[in-house]
Amino acid sequence: MTWTFALHRNLRAAERGAYALSNSLSVAETLQACQAIRQWPGYAPTPLRELPGAALQVGVGRVLYKDEASRFGLGSFKALGGAYAVAKLLQGLLSQQLERPVSLGELVAGTHRNLTRSITVACASDGNHGRSVAAGAQRVGCRCTIFLHEGVSLGREQAITDLGAAAIRTRGNYDDSVRVALETARAEGWHVVADTSDDPADRMPALVMHGYGSLIIETLEELRSRGEPLLTHVFLQGGVGGLAAAVVAYLWEALGPQQAPVFIIVEPSQADCLYQSALKGRPTPASGDLNTLMAGLSCGQVSRVAWPVLQAGAEFFMTIKDEAAVETMRLLHQGKLSDGSIIAGESGVAGLAGLLAAAHDPQRQALRALRLNASSTVLMIGTEGATDPAIYERLVQV
Repeated sequence: MTWTFALHRNLRAAERGAYALSNSLSVAETLQACQAIRQWPGYAPTPLRELPGAALQVGVGRVLYKDEASRFGLGSFKALGGAYAVAKLLQGLLSQQLERPVSLGELVAGTHRNLTRSITVACASDGNHGRSVAAGAQRVGCRCTIFLHEGVSLGREQAITDLGAAAIRTRGNYDDSVRVALETARAEGWHVVADTSDDPADRMPALVMHGYGSLIIETLEELRSRGEPLLTHVFLQGGVGGLAAAVVAYLWEALGPQQAPVFIIVEPSQADCLYQSALKGRPTPASGDLNTLMAGLSCGQVSRVAWPVLQAGAEFFMTIKDEAAVETMRLLHQGKLSDGSIIAGESGVAGLAGLLAAAHDPQRQALRALRLNASSTVLMIGTEGATDPAIYERLVQV
């Protein structure tokens, strides 16, 4: 197959000048989120796997793969963000209602179920965020409605309703479902737990992003416990930018701009809102029709909460074709990149597919531009497993 890709260098971040961290994100709040999440039933750090086959193919020292497929049994990193935001939302609502501080521990223990059952949370989703919000609602005992656009598979809808949430189908794409969710929630008095926003000061996406930060905290803790060198490069899936911004913000603030790794944001070519925003230097819609197999990344508009972080901190933006993601899924399944088979969904492999695409550049110009060499340690976030088993089996031809 042909590993077609596009690569753009963001000179603002490349200068490594003064980094203005978004006021809505901080290391302290991410650490607080991580501490809270570690108290949830079923918490366990996800594996940090080695991909020696990928390292050999690309010509780098190491490729690490943070495998989020087992996260809280929900199949993706999203289990961290939406669920945490639901808990924080209800903590605030009940603290105000009871006129005293309510702890997250009280909510998880079910102390206030008589009050939480009258509260409804809602969101739009491509599948994984909605599943996390539904799980968070189930954990704290509130009601939940998830809005799914017509491109979301029946398998992902079933996974959401299995958690006790209601699912409402909307016409159009993800951005259309976001608008319907906001309008309906406003009319019904529901609380929207969104992972994106047009308002840079919106606290809800920031709460979701603080939850995501747990995975990079786990990664750094494991590397330090092994006494291993710091990361030199991180390839991150795009979407609306929430995960990418959470990781970029944490590593820039925790390590400082001189020790922070090079960040490469990877998106489907048909859903390239971050790539287009980097080209134009401002939030810009995707140039494609959002028709991509990478359903979790099928986003036409950037999050205004995430964008300032990525504009300042991400040096490269990249787009890939769907075929690259499918081939990467197959290579992982066949154990050709690691010492054993790894199950990864179509959106979960985008970062790794971007790295492999760069390695297939005939003149290896992309690898030189990215400053990848034999001393590089590269991190991938495997953001999802087979969140729809039927689609996974069809794509990898199990």
